[in-house]
Amino acid sequence: MKYSGKNTSLLMSLLLFGLAISCQPINRSNELRPDSTITEGEGVTFKPTPVSLRQPSNFPQRIYPIEQNPLTTQAILLGKSLFYDSQLSRDSTISCGFCHQPFAGFVHSDHALSHGINSRFGTRNVPSIQNMAWSRAFFWDGGEKSLDSLVINPLTNSAEMDMAFPEVLARVQRSPKYPGMFKAAFGSDTVTADRFFKAFSQFVLTLVSADSRYDKYVRQEPGGSLTADEVAGLSLFRQNCSTCHTTDLFTDHSYRNNGLAVSSINDQGRYLITGQQKDRLTFKVPSLRNVERTFPYMHDGRFSTLEQVMNHYASGVTNSPTLDESLIRNGQLGIPMTEVEKKQIISFLKTLTDTAFLTNRTLSPN
Repeated sequence: MKYSGKNTSLLMSLLLFGLAISCQPINRSNELRPDSTITEGEGVTFKPTPVSLRQPSNFPQRIYPIEQNPLTTQAILLGKSLFYDSQLSRDSTISCGFCHQPFAGFVHSDHALSHGINSRFGTRNVPSIQNMAWSRAFFWDGGEKSLDSLVINPLTNSAEMDMAFPEVLARVQRSPKYPGMFKAAFGSDTVTADRFFKAFSQFVLTLVSADSRYDKYVRQEPGGSLTADEVAGLSLFRQNCSTCHTTDLFTDHSYRNNGLAVSSINDQGRYLITGQQKDRLTFKVPSLRNVERTFPYMHDGRFSTLEQVMNHYASGVTNSPTLDESLIRNGQLGIPMTEVEKKQIISFLKTLTDTAFLTNRTLSPN
């Protein structure tokens, strides 16, 4: 559902935000740098409303330099409109929100691989974009270092939105709703790449998931009780999984080979970025937050259930020169687990489901 440009919808969305506040190897073709501009149109009054980015008490300190792009209600609303606008794809059918679905933890649960215009498929599973303020690099291979410019890749990638970025800005400028929104957010109706990037980032930065039952448990808040199986699963998780899925972000942001057999796509992972042999078949460790909803799993979406994931780590690990050392124990591949232990770990993982986040209407198209 596309954002309406009518004044009433704009005011309602502004009020909601005031109250609550891709996937493929990097492609830099048709990139327009932040100093490029397109100008026309009339604006509205510039009076931005500051918004504070949440810092959950059980999270490490955020990484994104918020002082360089202070959040405002107006810029967040602009970024949200851009995020859900299918007009930014070449055939006007695909928005960022098409692949990053709120109810699925901002992944695309319908397909194993990214799905773009003309039913084209990419080579990787859509990663979640929750809690991006705590990340230093993006995409499965870490090929993008800046949250502010990562949107260029899905916009221009031929398997996704397939647009030249100058044309993206031109369409934004020609749309009757955007010049006024840029004026409200930045004090000028001039559409620049820098403003586009910053507004987009501001909306993505609001995608903070930190209110699962697990969060309430560790913060000793109401609603934070865990069952005996969930507590047992947490203990098993800490013993067997926290080497990679560490801190309450449930990722150490490293790149690891987790023993997946090479598929017909033959994706070499981070090696495509660095060219270093040690990076062959390594991919960024994903967060496990909302993992119950962010299926399918792994960089190529090969597993559709958590049970399949557990079976892989217990008995399906494939050896290779870059296999992560944590998956070789006493000369044996994988992580020894009984069927009961697998079920207990899955029970714990489901406590990471943040229902308030998944159903937050201020983050969904309206």
